[in-house]
Amino acid sequence: MATVSYSQNIMDDEYEKFIRRMNPPRVVIDNESCKNATIIQVDSANKHGILLEVVQVLTDLNLVITKAYISSDGGWFMDVFNVTNQEGNKITDEGMLDYIMKSLGPDSCFASSMRRSVGVTAGMDHTSIELIGSDRPGLLSEVSAVLTNLKCNVVNAEVWTHNTRAAAIMQVTDEVHGGAITDPERLSTMKQLLCNVLRGSNKLRDAKTIVSDGVSHTERRLHQLMFADRDYERTTGEGLDDKERPNVNVINWQDKDYSVVTIKCKDRPKLLFDTICTLTDMQYVVFHGNVDAEGPQAHQEYCIRHVDGSPVKSDAERQRVIQCLEAAIERRVSEGLKLELCTTDRVGLLSDVTRIFRENSLTVTRAEVTTRAGKALNIFYVRDSSGYPVDAKIIESVRQTIGQTILRVKGNIEELNPVPQESPTRFLFGGLFKSRSFCNFGLVRSYS
Repeated sequence: MATVSYSQNIMDDEYEKFIRRMNPPRVVIDNESCKNATIIQVDSANKHGILLEVVQVLTDLNLVITKAYISSDGGWFMDVFNVTNQEGNKITDEGMLDYIMKSLGPDSCFASSMRRSVGVTAGMDHTSIELIGSDRPGLLSEVSAVLTNLKCNVVNAEVWTHNTRAAAIMQVTDEVHGGAITDPERLSTMKQLLCNVLRGSNKLRDAKTIVSDGVSHTERRLHQLMFADRDYERTTGEGLDDKERPNVNVINWQDKDYSVVTIKCKDRPKLLFDTICTLTDMQYVVFHGNVDAEGPQAHQEYCIRHVDGSPVKSDAERQRVIQCLEAAIERRVSEGLKLELCTTDRVGLLSDVTRIFRENSLTVTRAEVTTRAGKALNIFYVRDSSGYPVDAKIIESVRQTIGQTILRVKGNIEELNPVPQESPTRFLFGGLFKSRSFCNFGLVRSYS
């Protein structure tokens, strides 16, 4: 069976290459027709997942997609995007325009775009760790402490929390030689200790640790991890406030044999990627779509069918699509005050910083950790762990401890609104543990 499947995959891949050679993709970049955006049109032979691959290329370049028109009926795919840079201006940089043409044009292969993506780094120089488990106060500090004790340096990481669950993808290197960790015994120990930490005292939900040197797209993989973990199953009182929750609806268009998905929510970066990623991973095909995100609110409408050709068949399936899209939108919501850390990278840096946050009763709702040319460039979104607005005095105390030139505040503390005092959904770096050091790993041993 394995041989047959492998041979079939080779045949499918060769057929796709043949179709591509016969119908090479065409990319048109227009900076004249629209006064406030660059228009990018992509025409190509159609295949499942092609829309996500195009959106992923644009999103990985940190481009803002303000409008999109999607059509993929039959064997041909046509998409039109209005895009700007982060400052809201047209794309005029010749290097970026050339990259877009090469990434999406006839000389490209969408399948390889994953390897070129900004969010992806080759696995040969680091070890990739995927984590999924129950969220709780101090979780990342414990994870970071385990890795520091194992002589590992966290060079890149992205951490999401949603609906009492936490997922992370961390790229680590060996403290001594700076490369990937290859010793099987050491990797086995790492997996065991991290699984123990992730499992904690919650015996009702699974915890998983996957260690590899493979290549994956970080953000898509986080969606897949949380989707597989069923974080979309909301219980009473969990998730965003009703006023903040996205408005997602699914109805069947009987005359056309489509299901129509409509989404209305507050706009934010990478929103389109998150919704298309979820529909694709749920095995739905977008045949037509219209996206408008020029204002503070984003409106998305898609005509979809399952890959088997059928629209949504039951109310249970409809509710699942709604729940999964709501979860995809909420996972990346940046609650809290944004803090940016920039300093020379070193082993244990992440562990030390998160410990300081925890000791000052700060909860981090999301984190992005990157290392470039020996510099750590980290972003944290923090709230007070008690649910009250962040105290400016606490922030200044934290900045004095870490270094005021190292840790900078982005945004206005006074603009933060209080959240429910006993909200169960945002615990990742909670402030309940006051120990000055995790060197003895008492908390880790308690779950072993």
